[in-house]
Amino acid sequence: MKSRFNKYLLIFCLVLICSTVFAQKSPPTPAKENDTPPPGLPIDGGLSYLLIAGIVYGVYELKRKK
Repeated sequence: MKSRFNKYLLIFCLVLICSTVFAQKSPPTPAKENDTPPPGLPIDGGLSYLLIAGIVYGVYELKRKK
């Protein structure tokens, strides 16, 4: 029962994170040739997935060692 709950909780969290990563209000304005990017740019979706995968793998390894 607890394992099933953990799976559903993990799936819910992944869907929630994916929906917030891809939700954008408006497309960014195109950059000029010699323009530097403004500070405070959002984290790219691929980097978010890498971070999530690292956390999930770390939890898996910690539980496997016990």
